[in-house]
Amino acid sequence: MQNNKMIELNANENSLGMSDSAKKAVTESLSEGFRYPDNARAALISKVASIHGVAENQISLGNGSTENMRATIQMLQHKAFTEGREFQMVIPVPTFDCAEMYANSIGASVVKIPLTAENYDLDLQRLQKAADEFSGISLLYVCNPNNPTGTITSTNQLKTWIGNAPDNHYFLLDQAYLEYVNDPSFESGVEWVKQGLSDNLIVIHTFSKLCALAGMRVGYAISNPKAIEAVEAFMSMDNTNLSGAVAAIATLNDAEFLELSLRTTNQSRQMIETVLDELGLRYLPSQTNFIFHEIKGDLKTYIARMRDSGIKVGRDFPPVTGFNRVTLGTPDEMAVFIEVLKSFRKKGWV
Repeated sequence: MQNNKMIELNANENSLGMSDSAKKAVTESLSEGFRYPDNARAALISKVASIHGVAENQISLGNGSTENMRATIQMLQHKAFTEGREFQMVIPVPTFDCAEMYANSIGASVVKIPLTAENYDLDLQRLQKAADEFSGISLLYVCNPNNPTGTITSTNQLKTWIGNAPDNHYFLLDQAYLEYVNDPSFESGVEWVKQGLSDNLIVIHTFSKLCALAGMRVGYAISNPKAIEAVEAFMSMDNTNLSGAVAAIATLNDAEFLELSLRTTNQSRQMIETVLDELGLRYLPSQTNFIFHEIKGDLKTYIARMRDSGIKVGRDFPPVTGFNRVTLGTPDEMAVFIEVLKSFRKKGWV
């Protein structure tokens, strides 16, 4: 524990903190805080469009990408209702659970397909089967790389599935951890949108991870103009606040910070992989800013012992057992985590 402050390695935040450029942009924007954020939102949309090589009408800004997620679910449920059809969402488990929470809140049916038992991969065949057997509208939520496993889905298999899917199958592709991926086989869903692979593909992304702006609540969706227009009908007005918009623009323009952010995470990942190898604890190949790793012992006890040692780690992710998710904080934070983990081994706890 450092300065008696809890080390938070439980929420996949970026412990590096906001860039100085983002802080400066927020401070300088305060004099305009009485204005609506239209100009800043327009500037951010233009910047995101330029980065991804898409038109501005292919982007929907969100109060965090979770708002884009909610609006997509509501839009499709409404579409199904107006067409006199049923609506369901199909998800792998475990995965990021906000989509399931939103679907539950509006009474939508949620079909859960467990990850494969061998490698904790997405079971694409069973996911597809669940949609194929449903005559209404299906929304398939795919977090890629997946949270909490940190692994990526086969590009070829996923692209083939989306490209050949019938008109009543929609795909919400969550790429929150896009910038951390180093596997050369990976291809972003944004490229598939640009290629016109499917009119039913919506890709979402966030500024909460690499850009270290989780508290600013800025995210976005990218799709074809017609789909974005449909999603926008369910978004809040002026949903991206002034501070979040200017912070996001400043961070995107700060190549030095973005490089430091990625380098720091990669360094922390190497540190954790090294100690897990040393302790003989299995872990999944991470393409994110966290690692899903084995513990030997009761998970709830492990989490409590880590908290008693000044460290917050991830919760349980049923139906997977015997694994814990640890966020890759700064190298200094990971050094403390490693020291504690090694002390647990000496006590026979892991």
